[in-house]
Amino acid sequence: MFDRRGWLRVAGALALAGAAGAVCAQAPAQSAPIKVAFVYVSPIGDAGWTFQHDQGRKQMEAALGNKVQTKYVENVAEGPDAERVIRELAQSGNDIIFTTSFGYMNPTEKVAKQFPKVKFAHATGYKTGPNMANYNARFYEGRYLNGVIAGKMTKTNVLGYVAAFPIPEVLQGINAFARGARSVNPKAEVRVIWVNSWYDPGKEREAALTLISQNADVITHHTDSTAVVQAAEEKGKYAFGYHSDMSKYGPKAQLTATTHQWGDYYTKAVQSVAAGTWKPTSIWGGYKDGMIKLAPLNPAVPADVKDQIAKLEGELKAGTFHPFAGPVKDQDGKERVAAGKTMSDDELGKMDYYVEGVGSKLPKK
Repeated sequence: MFDRRGWLRVAGALALAGAAGAVCAQAPAQSAPIKVAFVYVSPIGDAGWTFQHDQGRKQMEAALGNKVQTKYVENVAEGPDAERVIRELAQSGNDIIFTTSFGYMNPTEKVAKQFPKVKFAHATGYKTGPNMANYNARFYEGRYLNGVIAGKMTKTNVLGYVAAFPIPEVLQGINAFARGARSVNPKAEVRVIWVNSWYDPGKEREAALTLISQNADVITHHTDSTAVVQAAEEKGKYAFGYHSDMSKYGPKAQLTATTHQWGDYYTKAVQSVAAGTWKPTSIWGGYKDGMIKLAPLNPAVPADVKDQIAKLEGELKAGTFHPFAGPVKDQDGKERVAAGKTMSDDELGKMDYYVEGVGSKLPKK
């Protein structure tokens, strides 16, 4: 006997099942977020190299929202400890790992070979691989501008520079600073003290005070802490911050700071991982790429100097000016770049000398 109610129940159930199936077919599956890890060489703090990278991480998080999941490990020493941390991050399922210090290069390369499905990007080095990119900012562009200001502001003609390690990246900055200063003040001399550490506030402060005792009235640094700017503030001298704006540590001392902007790079790199288009590229970005910017200039900087800096910034953005356009001579008078020529990226990457205007001697290897 035909059971109308039973048939209706079956038909209704089939209709509901069909509708549910249609909804499932139309709703795209929620893809898992891209897992991104960062390795930092110093504490994050609130200024400096690591702080600036972490600002980039946060900018990337804000841009990508729930499409990304990040983590970081700070204060990781270069060497065996770095290799251990990088390997643990690879083992824990991260899709891409950013290693943000020069001394992480070889450990990153080693771990990348062991985890071919994980993507790695190393900051400030020169090695790449099938799953390993590198990236850097043209720090020397900002340093040249700092030098121009220093050359105009110094009264003693002695400029101090606290430096980390004698590698090309650091030498580019020292030499660009000297060339900038000499472009407006041929009597300016840069004196350098090496602390052989990226982050050691005690050593950085001691080096800054030593330079001030040697008559330096404008100082700067290629190290990670705010110690140099603070020392200048205490002693009534001028300073340039580095990596990030450090004016709150030296409101009178800091004339400006060369700041590094990593957020756009991190965002684009992670987007390419999500899209499946990531490639192990080499990125070296400067003013025209938005990776180098100056912090606001101190009111103590005269208007004509501000105008000169604005002009140079425009030329750097347009690519019509290069801090190492020839002639470039080293401190012994040897010509390194002829007039009418410009130093190539390959030559910059191998820099192992001081230019004219640097009064110190480079440590022997």
